Amino acid sequence: MTKLGQWLCGLAVLGSAWAALALAPPGLQPPAPLRQALLPLPVYLLVAFGCYSLATVGYRLATFNDCEEAAAELQEHIRAARADLRRRGLRL
Repeated sequence: MTKLGQWLCGLAVLGSAWAALALAPPGLQPPAPLRQALLPLPVYLLVAFGCYSLATVGYRLATFNDCEEAAAELQEHIRAARADLRRRGLRL
């Protein structure tokens, strides 16, 4: 199963559990404090996921490795391509 499939299955299980508790039939209603906490739970989870995603992206940007060798190699390829284009008569 792919990672997307795992996430979708997890979301389906959590969504089903939330819907069963939040939209319970009148005879099986949870207590009022639990119901008040359940109704906005998806919004809270979405905000928490956004914070986690933002923190992960920030951490990855802060610890990003520079590839000095690859940058030098790329600059050399660019110089060689420009020289080849000049040799063929193209003005840059």
